[in-house]
Amino acid sequence: MYTKEQEEIALREYERLGSIAAVIRRLGYPSESTLYRWYERKKAGLENRHGHTEESPTEMDHHCNTSGHPRHPSAEFKYEVIHRCFELGEDVEYVSREIGYSRMSIYVWRRKYLKYGMVGLMAKRKSIPREPLPQDHALPESEELENLRTQLQELQFEVDVLKETISVLKKDPGIDLTVLRNREKAVIIDALKGKYALPALLSRFKMAKSSYYYQQAVMNKPDKYLSQRAQITSIFHENRGIYGYRRIYLALKRKGIMLSEKIIRRIMKEEKLVVLRSKKRNIVRIWGNHTEVENIILRDFHANQPYEKLLTDITEFALSNGKLYLSAMIDCFDGMVVGWTIGTRPNADLVNTMLDQVIADLPEGCHPIVHSDRGCHYRWPGWIERMNGAGLIRSMSKKGCSPDNAACEGFFGRLKNEMFYGRSWTGVSLDDFSREIDRYINWYNHKRIKLSLGGLSPIEYRHHLGFAA
Repeated sequence: MYTKEQEEIALREYERLGSIAAVIRRLGYPSESTLYRWYERKKAGLENRHGHTEESPTEMDHHCNTSGHPRHPSAEFKYEVIHRCFELGEDVEYVSREIGYSRMSIYVWRRKYLKYGMVGLMAKRKSIPREPLPQDHALPESEELENLRTQLQELQFEVDVLKETISVLKKDPGIDLTVLRNREKAVIIDALKGKYALPALLSRFKMAKSSYYYQQAVMNKPDKYLSQRAQITSIFHENRGIYGYRRIYLALKRKGIMLSEKIIRRIMKEEKLVVLRSKKRNIVRIWGNHTEVENIILRDFHANQPYEKLLTDITEFALSNGKLYLSAMIDCFDGMVVGWTIGTRPNADLVNTMLDQVIADLPEGCHPIVHSDRGCHYRWPGWIERMNGAGLIRSMSKKGCSPDNAACEGFFGRLKNEMFYGRSWTGVSLDDFSREIDRYINWYNHKRIKLSLGGLSPIEYRHHLGFAA
């Protein structure tokens, strides 16, 4: 297959370079086993001709039972051997026969290098020759540089580990790596194992190899909740991004999908489905004298049937191009919004129009209690005349005491948390925003799940009990 001239050229290059891989890279031929066979054949021919073996310079330096073959070779020699075997891909058995050290020794050198770096390849203390120290007691330059290089590698290793911990897991820089969960450790090791040896990483995280491979197997499994994950994401976005895990649990249950709340919370966290919340605001209370209308509700917001107790109030929406005001009336029976009007000014016309709507929708012979705060809108003649004409009973909170009308305030709080806060309304006209409020209230009455109603909306709850909506 190869000519005699090619064989001689390959052997000369091997004697000059001292590396099988280097010869093959340079010449492009032969295979490792062929070159070893040529070399063994040449060596056997020299023994037969001269009665002893003429060896290549590389082999003579490390032949067994000679002064050039120490029991503990230098760190550089060991590094070159493992570099040839485990990076250049030379066969361990052939390299072992060439250098005169056993295959086990080569594997031991590699294990020590992966664990300790170049320090692990250095000679043991008892084999270091004893000689007087330099007068300045300084380390030899090469050893000092090697120590500094080792320390630098260790520091770089620590920096890379901490950087991946921060970027992958978003952990604090001072986190104790040993208290991480095995899943978190496996994620960081996966991110670093292309740069560092796996045994060194496992040792740094104090993690067993079996635990690491177990976590890898778990992470590579197909997602058993793939279809449910899509359902949860769809329900969340279809309902304005305000459903927490409890309402999503009920929405799935209505579709015949049974999934524990714990799994729903985990999927929502993984999909970053976060319900926006507003910041708490301080309540400013203004104390004053009582008026003649008494508080009949007395914070008892429970009702046994629709249109027994109604609560009303006005709330403000501040937009970039103006303000809008919502006047709404809430039924204590199920929280349904039975009437509402939206305007640009909080005047008598706003509340009176809303009251006219509610009176028109009242069942025959129904005379509910209508509770409000002590705002001037509810003490003007137009409001009082409408109340008396429809036979409605007036009730008012104490001045500046919002808890007396807590159920209505609670509706406004939910509306703003779920629709207004946390969203940008820049460039939205007042008319468009007014239509958005209308859409929300209709959705609230017809579709929004209420936990207190057994997972039904207010209108669904009334139909379920046989009441007209």
